Amino acid sequence: MNGSHQHRPCRQSSPVRNLLGVLLLTLPLNPLVAQEATSPPALADVDDAGRQQIEQFNSDARRDAEQRLQANAEPPAGQPGTVDLWSTRGDAHMFLGNFAAAETSYRQMIQLDPTLDPSHWRLGIACFFADHAKAGADQFEKYHSFDSVDRENGIWRYFCHHRAAGRDAAKQQLLRYEKDDRPPFREVYQMFQGQLTPAAVLAAAEAGAENSRPQRHFYSWLYVGLNAALEGDRKLAETALSKAVLNDWGRRAGYGPNYMWHVGRLELNRLRQPEKPNKPK
Repeated sequence: MNGSHQHRPCRQSSPVRNLLGVLLLTLPLNPLVAQEATSPPALADVDDAGRQQIEQFNSDARRDAEQRLQANAEPPAGQPGTVDLWSTRGDAHMFLGNFAAAETSYRQMIQLDPTLDPSHWRLGIACFFADHAKAGADQFEKYHSFDSVDRENGIWRYFCHHRAAGRDAAKQQLLRYEKDDRPPFREVYQMFQGQLTPAAVLAAAEAGAENSRPQRHFYSWLYVGLNAALEGDRKLAETALSKAVLNDWGRRAGYGPNYMWHVGRLELNRLRQPEKPNKPK
């Protein structure tokens, strides 16, 4: 998803160190070879320094989001506020993990300006995290009418369908794209279709221009991790999302990629919460 602050994430490039580490020493660089793998790659755990850095990122993000909410107070009853105010409040709530409040704020934007509806990808993501997966899928369907080339939108629509109805149903409803997209979005889509393994998606990030490699690494780790979380592979999800959060490009890039960096951070936090014990029957 590309574009402006209000509408679509932009993708930027900046050099950054290779974050794939030990993994890529064991992966073939040819994705066609890598797809023959039958299991996810052996991933090195994030060390204590990395975990501490992630906790610092969480602390900084909470402080910044709380300050934004304080500086952009909810308007008094009977006053509509502005699109920018609800946009800022929606992002702040999202980054705090207040997903239902983020969804409400984004819907306030659309009430004030209905032309924002088709391009409002942030609303779709908020719906996904607020457990309103069907509404999220519907939102990404609208986005496809706004941009029928952006395969990242199709990825999120798949995630929503996966959460709402399971993998098989989501696979059957994958959007079709006539034009190709830059790596790793094509490869992520092929992973959903069963044509590539997570290892192959990660290996494919090595191909291409050196200056755009950090962003390919970021999106590969992010979407491999988010998909692994949906598939119930907690180990792969936590490790992949940790590497996405530790990726400097995602954290420092423009608005859209930075929003996705927060998405990876939020899902990682959710995975790291203690699992609730099953209630006795």
